[in-house]
Amino acid sequence: MKFSKVLSALLLTLIMTAAAGKTAEVSFGLSADQDGLKSFYLSIGEHYKAPETEIMIVRKHNIPDDEMPVVFFISRHGDVDAKLVVKLRSEGKSWFEISAHFGLSPEVYYVSFDRDPGPPYGKAWGHYKDKKRKDWHKIHLSDGDVVNFVNIKFMSERYGYTPDEIVKMRGKKQGFVNLNAKVKKHKHDKQKKAKLQANSKKSGKTAPAKNKSKDKDKKKGKGKGNK
Repeated sequence: MKFSKVLSALLLTLIMTAAAGKTAEVSFGLSADQDGLKSFYLSIGEHYKAPETEIMIVRKHNIPDDEMPVVFFISRHGDVDAKLVVKLRSEGKSWFEISAHFGLSPEVYYVSFDRDPGPPYGKAWGHYKDKKRKDWHKIHLSDGDVVNFVNIKFMSERYGYTPDEIVKMRGKKQGFVNLNAKVKKHKHDKQKKAKLQANSKKSGKTAPAKNKSKDKDKKKGKGKGNK
């Protein structure tokens, strides 16, 4: 009987270990060839401090990938559970209606561009530019406007680029999952290049010092008393 219990416990441990390994390997329930999507969800989770389980629950409600940041943006700014945001969305409410339901003003979506970003952002951005700040509560944004502005704000804040730079990197009709991968790679390459330049600069400072000392020795050797 004792041996049977030990064997059962051992088998249970092995099963749990294998399951844990599988979960870690396939994060967010995605396959290995969906690394871009996993990276996008991971970025959302880290930026909005949302655990993986919460993101997986939202995914089950068929929220499009590009709209995932909107759920957590409203959740965090409205200080409400993400599930309540998803519930209202599943009832057919627009993102703007949902944000108003939780007391969020249109001001929360404002993106500070240095110049007119053009389509598809320019028209909505114009609403803010054409009105005084005290009248921003009269602004109405479409679902597309909210999705665009939230994603631009999210990537700008996360990766340290200006909204104008994010828009420029996006180009035309590129989805935000792919844009996230592009911006992330751009930042990584930029950091790598800066590191190489810093190392090169360090080694460059050391070399001239050695050359100067050699030049001094040569000059000494060519003096009048040293023929």
